[in-house]
Amino acid sequence: MPNFLLFLATSIAITFAPGPDNLQVLARGISQGRAAGFVAALGFAAGISFHTTLAALGVAAVLRSSPVAFELIKLAGAAYLVWIGIKAIRNKGLATAHERAPQPLASIFRQSVIGNVLNPKVTLFFVVFLPQFVDPHGAQSVTLQMLELGALFMLQTVVVFSLFGVCAGMIGGWLKRRPRAGVWLDRLAGATFIAIGIRVALRD
Repeated sequence: MPNFLLFLATSIAITFAPGPDNLQVLARGISQGRAAGFVAALGFAAGISFHTTLAALGVAAVLRSSPVAFELIKLAGAAYLVWIGIKAIRNKGLATAHERAPQPLASIFRQSVIGNVLNPKVTLFFVVFLPQFVDPHGAQSVTLQMLELGALFMLQTVVVFSLFGVCAGMIGGWLKRRPRAGVWLDRLAGATFIAIGIRVALRD
């Protein structure tokens, strides 16, 4: 249960952290309305299933071939989390979100899915992030555990991104009035990533 709650809390922090996906959801919502923002959110969330499957199958194969390699992946994941935490702290914030030209909802969904699926950084993130919360000696297989974690990550992404899309106009106006708020959101998310990375590195 502690790992489950930690995973959920970390996932929500990651999803809230300003990045290409949620900035595009905001931009769609600001420029074209709530429906466009919601559809973009669904598209980006749908793409997560692809990266989760790749990560689950790949890490499971590594574990079967070499438990030592699995531990190396976990240490690499810890370093990666610290690195993206530092990047988040140095980011410029959600205030950099920009508007886009209106498009049909079907095109927005398709572009969001493709944009997420074709981003190798997302696959890398899931490969190093999900194993931090997997018990290689648990009753369930590593593959099943990672698929379940990926599904949970996708569900919370749908909720958070949908809120971004539906409330885009209000969020955009709030950020314009308070440009430093996005910077502090970055810093909070960055500190969370660094703390998780250190915890993973020191865990037996």
